[in-house]
Amino acid sequence: MSSFSIKSDDKKEKPAEASKTIASMETQSANGGGGRKRTKRNRNCKLCICFTLLLILLIFVVILILALTIFKPKRPVTTIDSVTVDRFQASINALAFKVILNLTLSVDLSLKNPNRVGFSFDSSSALLNYRGQLIGEAPIPASRIAPEKTLPMNITLTLMADRLLSESQLLSDFMSGDIPLNTFVKVAGKVSVLNIFKFKVQSSSSCDLSISVSNRNVTSQHCKYSTKL
Repeated sequence: MSSFSIKSDDKKEKPAEASKTIASMETQSANGGGGRKRTKRNRNCKLCICFTLLLILLIFVVILILALTIFKPKRPVTTIDSVTVDRFQASINALAFKVILNLTLSVDLSLKNPNRVGFSFDSSSALLNYRGQLIGEAPIPASRIAPEKTLPMNITLTLMADRLLSESQLLSDFMSGDIPLNTFVKVAGKVSVLNIFKFKVQSSSSCDLSISVSNRNVTSQHCKYSTKL
């Protein structure tokens, strides 16, 4: 009877051990499947990151090509179209051997923007010079020029008479019949390409002119233009 009881216990223990083995195999199988899913997910994530980086690089290259070809910045040009005398009054102080001069010039100039994008420039000044000395100036307000457009401007330059009180050579110029003057305009600003690339540009013009004392007008005008990018 006792041997029969031992054999019965062995038969009961074997199914329990088999159940544990099956459960362990199922657990390992489940763990293996989860690992394969994680590996696949990581691989897809890496591919997605690589694709995004390549797309960003491609967009950057396209923008760079456009900036250096179609939207390549060009130099704006400032041109002084005409200079006319609005007022000219002159007299000689015989005792002091000096010339008292009142002069107002009207300057028509144009600023051309040849770029395919807008050109914005800062405020500046138009200058009136006599033999290298500043004798008058007029403000130029900041503005923006549309793509491939020209902005016309009219500037009034008035002589500051006190600036010429110490100029002894003015008397000899006055007696010769011609007063040499110079007008100078410089405009500096930025050209923005696709709101990403910004280029600093400046344009200037310098005109040497002669004012006839007898005719009270501009008898000659020679201009030089310069642009920097």
